[in-house]
Amino acid sequence: MKTLAHRIPVPRAAAGALTLTALLLTSCSFSGLRKPATPEPHAFISYKAPAPGDTNLRLAVKDLIDMKGEVTSAGSEYLYKNAPPATKDAECMKYIRGRRDVTIVGKANLSEFAIGVSGSNDYFGTPVNPVDKSRVPGGSSSGSAVAVAMNLADVALGTDTAGSIRVPACCCGIAGLKTTFGRISTKGVYPISPKYLDTVGPLARDVDGLVNGMELLEPGFQNEYARAKAANPLAKTIRIGRLRVPGTDPAIDDAIDRQLAAAGFTVIPLSAEFHEEWAKAQHDGNLVAAAASYYNNDQIRKHKGVGNRASKAILFGDLVFSRKYDDEAKREAAIARRDHWRDVLRQTFKRVDAIALPVLQRAPYHRNVAFTAIFEAKFIKIQNTVAVNYAGVPAVAIPVPLHKSGAFPVTSVQFVGPANSEAALLNIGRLAEKRS
Repeated sequence: MKTLAHRIPVPRAAAGALTLTALLLTSCSFSGLRKPATPEPHAFISYKAPAPGDTNLRLAVKDLIDMKGEVTSAGSEYLYKNAPPATKDAECMKYIRGRRDVTIVGKANLSEFAIGVSGSNDYFGTPVNPVDKSRVPGGSSSGSAVAVAMNLADVALGTDTAGSIRVPACCCGIAGLKTTFGRISTKGVYPISPKYLDTVGPLARDVDGLVNGMELLEPGFQNEYARAKAANPLAKTIRIGRLRVPGTDPAIDDAIDRQLAAAGFTVIPLSAEFHEEWAKAQHDGNLVAAAASYYNNDQIRKHKGVGNRASKAILFGDLVFSRKYDDEAKREAAIARRDHWRDVLRQTFKRVDAIALPVLQRAPYHRNVAFTAIFEAKFIKIQNTVAVNYAGVPAVAIPVPLHKSGAFPVTSVQFVGPANSEAALLNIGRLAEKRS
């Protein structure tokens, strides 16, 4: 990987998450930030600025990922104060530590226990969205996205269980890659759904940055990406299946359509039957995520220092599990439905090279409603991400400018591809972002 000798310019500010929070927070209220909140923009839980003259690639690591000698807080006051330091690095860090051209600048903030699509954190502070400070940054990898968007890091590592890389990338106007399930080890990463949904991936300002991030995680990836570019150097040779999601802001759909047309892709509308299958997969993915969160977090839900927001989310996972999975046989049947969804995708990818749809159906919500129950429930309904995790396939979020007077200035197109097609997807993203 080539060292980044330049610094990515700071965007003109003004200019994710686990979907189980959607149906839960119906009666709880939240207090203001509790000390010690990290300094604005609250992107990091711990931060060390590079030394003067350091031109290395600056890497932020989501504080869901173990780093030897440091506590993995998972964004939680309880773990921050009570968990012992990690005895070794997470597996995904194994190729990074020995590099002399990378400087780890800190551990990035996140939603507590990676639960929450808004990216809010009541203890460490909610990261400030540099595109519009009045809006939420998206979660759960909120600090990772803000660190990159505010030029505090060139690349950040995040995790994506139900959208936690793509949602904050969309909200903060940067790029994010959800990797194929199992491609990058999650050993040493705080578990949400390690058996079915959890992934590790990079966030960066653009596709070149994502390629750098993948090279850190998987040496040799740059060569794979170069082959993908050589195989399809022009957009017109690439078939894009266009998925339209009911309820999407027409301005977002229009912006994505313009971007695809300007790039020159061959766009193929997807069938009504595929739309129905997508909706079913979104539903099943939500249930799997909710049950997994309960299993992994219920034991610490009542401890002092666990936030009310996260506690209610974990409790909701219990309700979902007990109502939807009356016994183990029904639970296994729900998981088994993934095979049908994967087959639908396999058949679809015989006709198209990738699927394009918005990451979010609407602009991110304002922070002044971010600490209410209604907010979390509303936000979760507008993300189009968990069906991808449910299938285990990769997806990349690419910023798309919005030309709507008085509106949030950016959205994201999400390109979804077959398993292990990250290099091809990043080539598609490269061709699309050239038209931004």
